[in-house]
Amino acid sequence: MYFAALLARTEDGWQASDTELDNVETLSDLADLARESSVDDDTVLVLIEQEDAWFGVVRVDGEDDPRVFLSNAAAASRSSYGAMLADELLGRDGTEGSLDSLPDLDGTEDGEPEAEEDDETEAVAAEPVPSGPLGDSLLLADLGVSEKELLAFDGDALGGIADALGCTDMLEAVR
Repeated sequence: MYFAALLARTEDGWQASDTELDNVETLSDLADLARESSVDDDTVLVLIEQEDAWFGVVRVDGEDDPRVFLSNAAAASRSSYGAMLADELLGRDGTEGSLDSLPDLDGTEDGEPEAEEDDETEAVAAEPVPSGPLGDSLLLADLGVSEKELLAFDGDALGGIADALGCTDMLEAVR
């Protein structure tokens, strides 16, 4: 079971809203979802948690590239949204094992030359997902959550992050 929420910074503080990730397939989709809830291109945090197994934070600041942190990449990689984020952080294209990676079986495949695999892509795909944290552990440092605090969160990490940001009540209201 996932819990996902958006925290959008405004001049009056933080606004929290729960969000559905059903239409999110890539980090770019997630960033676009965050930008839609942004007020004046200010910071938006996407908080994702799966049953205390792992949590992820995606920070979107205006049109800048999103910054991502996963608390436990190995655990996250066993779930769809966590795997999407881990693949992005590891530079994988995320299509391995998906329907998009299967060859077209339209009857012409015997006459088509096979594309050569890129050795670098194979090497990246073969790398195991590291156990433990992965990503930008400093993404909340300027908001009051140090790297040490982020890495130490256990249990209700999203509650701890919301507490540090001063928006616990708002996050709890959307849970």
